[in-house]
Amino acid sequence: MNTFEDLKIKKQLLKALNDLGYEHQTPIQQASYSPILAGADFVGIAQTGTGKTFAYVLPILQDLKYSDQPHPRVLIMAPTRELVIQIVEQIEKLSPYINLRVLGVFGGSNNIKPQKLAVLEGQDIIVGTPRRLYDLFLSNALRLKSIKKLVIDEVDIMLDFGYRTQLKNIFEHLPTKRQNILFSATMTSYVDELIDDFLVNPVKKTISISGTPLDSIRQEAYAAPNFYTKANLLKHILQDEEEFSKVLVFVGSKSDADRLFELLSEEAKDFALIHAGKEQNYRTKSIEGFVDGSSRVLIATDVIARGIDIEKISAVISFNTPFYPENYIHRIGRTGRAGESGRAILFFSEKEIAQKDAIESLMNQEIPLTPFPEEVQVSTQLTPDEKTNPVQQLEPEDTKKRVKGGASFHEKAAKNSKAKEKKKSYKTAMKEKFKKPIGKGDKIQNRKKKNRKK
Repeated sequence: MNTFEDLKIKKQLLKALNDLGYEHQTPIQQASYSPILAGADFVGIAQTGTGKTFAYVLPILQDLKYSDQPHPRVLIMAPTRELVIQIVEQIEKLSPYINLRVLGVFGGSNNIKPQKLAVLEGQDIIVGTPRRLYDLFLSNALRLKSIKKLVIDEVDIMLDFGYRTQLKNIFEHLPTKRQNILFSATMTSYVDELIDDFLVNPVKKTISISGTPLDSIRQEAYAAPNFYTKANLLKHILQDEEEFSKVLVFVGSKSDADRLFELLSEEAKDFALIHAGKEQNYRTKSIEGFVDGSSRVLIATDVIARGIDIEKISAVISFNTPFYPENYIHRIGRTGRAGESGRAILFFSEKEIAQKDAIESLMNQEIPLTPFPEEVQVSTQLTPDEKTNPVQQLEPEDTKKRVKGGASFHEKAAKNSKAKEKKKSYKTAMKEKFKKPIGKGDKIQNRKKKNRKK
């Protein structure tokens, strides 16, 4: 494995890496360094936890010369406040021996005035969310014409957040001659379109998207017919506080996350919640409580969890089966780190069987099915979304049999879905035609949209 010394980087950077205890490059760092340093447009596809922040920060810092000019030369965009903060922290870790000015900007409860003043003081690197960056540009605090390098991190989530308009507005005011660097965990049609529109002959590297997860993670799956049955199952599993001492629960939408949190927190106070609909102070307290141990369980959505990097998570539970199979890999990669053993549990209903199959196909292995506990109540209560989008509800054991039924079930399901397909509304057709964001936030992660498959 290549070491950082092989890169022949500045001694100041090498000293910082040594201080941090980093000696070897990760695959995405090795694949990214030379193309980015050479000034080529670059697209990196890598899952969370692969060291992708250092993958673009290292060559940028290596190439960045000292300057006292007031306007930033590097612009890094990220979809969430948490990720902005994390990127700034990573840059600061690498630059204690370099004269560097870096600033993170984001909206929410943060007043824009202090950020305006900080930008006007002079910065080398600005890291921010698109909406706040554009607000700073409109206020004449942020000058974009001096930008030489543009980095967009977590592009897939950026587009799911509905930031497409802000991105285009910012692009219009950036210099035509610049280096573009994009990092994403998944490839979608929107990401492809962004690459085609704004990058010039980019170097593309895909790392650790497919393949089996870490051997240190024990995986299992439970068939459960609906939300409230899954909630009962989760309560049952979490009774073992020793085995499940620090648990990250992924839920597919903000509304389901709120509903689950209300159910669980009625009986215990060691649960925390985080999603894009919560205020910054609330989100910060949720993360801090989970880190310091005052909260044993953190309920989160996929998009907001991209900016969370927490160690010693004993288990990851997927309350919903993610629509994009790569997101399952991101989820379970939060446990079993640094040589420790981890545990990953997947809940799936009948309408999520196809998503589970896609995950297993991506990993090239089956997720072992665990029998549904007899003592857990199977609920007939449905959420508003389940009532609106009904599916034949099966008992857990019936679902288990159906899963093992093979191709015949999937062929039948495909025919039924075609027969029930409704005519698209004018509004939906226009959105698809002009490729506007389907919606904002984490609800997109697990919403099955047929046009995503095209």
